[in-house]
Amino acid sequence: MKLLIITYGTEGDTRPLAALGHALMQAGHQVDLLGDASTLGVAQTLDIPARAVAGDIRATIAADGAMRDITRNLARLTIAHSGDWLGQAIEAGRGCDAIIVSGLAGLVGLSAAEALRVPAIGAMLIPISPTAAFASPFLPLTPPRLFNRASHHLFGELSWRVFRTATNRARAQAGLPPRRSLWTDHPMLYGVSPALVPRPVDWPDNAHVCGQWVPPLASTFTPPDDLRAFLDAGEPPVYIGFGSMAGFDNTRLMKAVTGAVGDRRALFNAGWSGIDTTRLPANVHAVGHVPHDWLLARCALAIHHGGSGTTHSACRAGIPSVIVPFAGDQFFWNARLRAAGVMHHALKGATITADALGAALAYAGSETARNSAKAIGQAMQHEDGCTTAVRLVERYATRR
Repeated sequence: MKLLIITYGTEGDTRPLAALGHALMQAGHQVDLLGDASTLGVAQTLDIPARAVAGDIRATIAADGAMRDITRNLARLTIAHSGDWLGQAIEAGRGCDAIIVSGLAGLVGLSAAEALRVPAIGAMLIPISPTAAFASPFLPLTPPRLFNRASHHLFGELSWRVFRTATNRARAQAGLPPRRSLWTDHPMLYGVSPALVPRPVDWPDNAHVCGQWVPPLASTFTPPDDLRAFLDAGEPPVYIGFGSMAGFDNTRLMKAVTGAVGDRRALFNAGWSGIDTTRLPANVHAVGHVPHDWLLARCALAIHHGGSGTTHSACRAGIPSVIVPFAGDQFFWNARLRAAGVMHHALKGATITADALGAALAYAGSETARNSAKAIGQAMQHEDGCTTAVRLVERYATRR
């Protein structure tokens, strides 16, 4: 089969889709991937045909103070480029058997599938199908359980109000009629672990929890000499990394991190933050892009932003996490790990202090946290998210 994957988001959004694309290619299918230019590195490493779509998410996130209003900034980016994305998706998807849609490009991808008269398959890293089991992952707070299902519908309706005009403008340019409501009947594949999010019993039959989609990079990775020497020189370090997060108060964050970590051995990945790694304390070693699947198993615990990918990778490695969330679904993953006993503290990136982070680190070193993390890691080792997703894509792509 010929398949098109279209996604738009940060590296953490594109990397799992590249893993899925690679698995589909290994199964004998032809795959093309569309995403933001700054996030296509893993796809290129895996030899997946990949093309950049319009927009620059890294510049949008990195703008000074952008994190304070990140939801609005990403919405503006999506609205500005919906027409471009739809045109690019239709052109790239000609002759395909199905379109796999994800991230901020989801509505565009669904419209492209409609234009090309092929099945659309949702592929998400956040469980957004309505359920009474938990509230919408995009809420910054946890409402009473009674309102869980309603919170999903509310978020969906609010999102549709934000994007409806731009989506219908793009559809008109492509010769499609306007949509009056969100799509709700297409299959949804979730690259999340059932060890963290058991499949809700009230989900429709076409919503699936597959397991994490992990790029096969660890087995061929050769660490730089300085990283190998640092790891060999002492006890497993603390991993510190905030992924694609940027546009926040770097000074406040690093003051809290270095104050809480103290003289412990640590690895720091600056990601997209722009933090100057030449000013790190002597006990903190800077690292670049290293596969989490390789690195985190060699660490004692991980301090991170709580993106779906990093949260899953730390859990898969069997190590405790200390999540410092900034936006979006990061608060959801914080709550999931607290419910699982891996974490105890509800932190916030905007107000983080050395004392608060230090208390969370102390809990992460407890026997309760270590045993809880280990149990989740052992469960995840039996999952094969990519193989599960490939079988489901093959099933749904043949339905016309």
